[in-house]
Amino acid sequence: MSAELSPAEYSPSQAREFFRHNVRPSSGYAHGYAQANLLSIPARDAFDFLLFAQRNPKPCPLLGVLEAGEVTSPLLDGHDIRDCLPSYRVFHHGELHGTYADVHEHWREDLVTFLIGCSFTFESALIDNGIRVAHIDQGCNVPMYRTTRPTTPAGRFCGPLVVSMRPIPAHQVSDAVRITSRYPAVHGAPVHIGDPAALGIDDLSAPDYGDAVKLHDGDVPVFWACGVTPQAVLAASTPEFAITHTPGHMLVTNARDLDYQIP
Repeated sequence: MSAELSPAEYSPSQAREFFRHNVRPSSGYAHGYAQANLLSIPARDAFDFLLFAQRNPKPCPLLGVLEAGEVTSPLLDGHDIRDCLPSYRVFHHGELHGTYADVHEHWREDLVTFLIGCSFTFESALIDNGIRVAHIDQGCNVPMYRTTRPTTPAGRFCGPLVVSMRPIPAHQVSDAVRITSRYPAVHGAPVHIGDPAALGIDDLSAPDYGDAVKLHDGDVPVFWACGVTPQAVLAASTPEFAITHTPGHMLVTNARDLDYQIP
């Protein structure tokens, strides 16, 4: 990879190739291209999760589904889903078994893979409209929190909503809501603005996933539904096996952010 390129300047293919050999959060890479959460589960559980996603479109907006055993799609331009993300997690019966740079040795031919919209996608639009994104500015992962707000159950799947948080200057909150509401396929408008206690979050400095970010005077915490929700659901529902992305370490796709923007 050329040392002259900034992460934002990578093409999606360059970003995926980079992440085959480097583990780091993907926010800020391939500016203008959509990123996705990953969930691969046995085919016998796939319909239940498809129904779960349909009932919970804010945290689980589906961008694509790979049939059992498939390892690529048009969104990947030939790359293998098993090794083109920065980091993966493997779950056994809802418990984290380990974190891996690739999952070739864990792959099963009965796995159906869901690609779920990610809020990193609309960060390009926020930045292009002059709204700073704290975790990009601070060089860390986005903070994510389990809430006390339940999802709508479906089949064997149930569990709490997970949210991502971005501190937004008070005078730009309405702009952030307007901009992100135009991206319903990647979580859309915030689910909550302001007091984190209303979501059951006790301490913004102690996220359940990702890294804490510094809030500046005048910042308001703004919370979006998060595609890490399925990982909290795995812990609550204990399916026999699953592979996910590591929170904040997403799949960079070939789809443009604008593909998911509504007028």
